Amino acid sequence: MNNIITGKNIVKTFGKGKEQVTALNGVTVEIAKGEFVAVMGPSGSGKSTLLFALSGMDEITGGSVKFGHTELSKLRENALADIRRTKMGFVFQQPTMLRNLNLLDNIILPAVHKGYKDTAEISQKAKALMKKTGISGLEGRDITEVSGGQLQRAGICRALMNAPEILFADEPTGALNTKSADEIMGLLVVINQEGTAILLVTHDAKVAARADRVLFTKDGSIVSELPLPKFSGTDMEARGDKVLARMAAVGI
Repeated sequence: MNNIITGKNIVKTFGKGKEQVTALNGVTVEIAKGEFVAVMGPSGSGKSTLLFALSGMDEITGGSVKFGHTELSKLRENALADIRRTKMGFVFQQPTMLRNLNLLDNIILPAVHKGYKDTAEISQKAKALMKKTGISGLEGRDITEVSGGQLQRAGICRALMNAPEILFADEPTGALNTKSADEIMGLLVVINQEGTAILLVTHDAKVAARADRVLFTKDGSIVSELPLPKFSGTDMEARGDKVLARMAAVGI
C-alpha cells in the first residue's frame, strides 16, 4: 500500500516523574494515499493527540512518523512548517479566523504565506472553492456575519487553498447542528473522492461511518479497527450500526 502517513511505535508523554502521563503508548498506524480514516474514542483516549503527532503539529516522545518517505521528527521547524503549509490541510472544531479580515481574505491566507504573488489568481481560486462549498457571495462578510456552518465551510476552503495531499480534521462537526454537520461531512466525502486523504477525529458514530476505516482508541492505544466499503451515500444506516456495534464491543 502506498502510504502518505506511516507512524510506528509512537509514544507521547506529558509531564515528568510522578506527574508523567502517557497519551500515546506505542501506536502504529498507516494511512494510504486517498484513504479516509476516522478515529474514535472516549475523552482522554489519545485520539486528538494521535492526529497532532501524525501531522507533525506535536513533537513525539518516541517512535517515528513519516510523511511519504520523509521522517518528520528529523526536520527543522521551518521545514516541518513548510510541509504542513503546502502538503497538509487542517480543519478544527472552531475555525481560527482573523477578526480584522473578511471571509475571502481569511481563506487566501495560506496561499499568501506560501509565497504566491498573483493575488488575482489566488482570489479566483478561493472564490471557486467558496462556490464549491456553497458559500459563494459571502466573500466580503466579516466572520461574525456568517453562521457556524458557513464559517466551517470557509475553514475547509482555507485548508484546501494549497491543494493538500491530506486533510486533518479534529471534530469538524462538533459545534454544528445536525443539518450543518451532515452538509460538512458531505463536503469532506467529495473532497476525499477527488483524491485527498483525510484523517478525522470524531466522537460521532454517524460521522465516522462515512470513512473507509475507523480506528478505535482507548488509554493511548488503538484497540480495534473497522474497515468499511467506500461510502455510497445510500448505506448510512448499516454503516452507522457497524460502528456502534464495534464501539460497544471494545467498551467505548
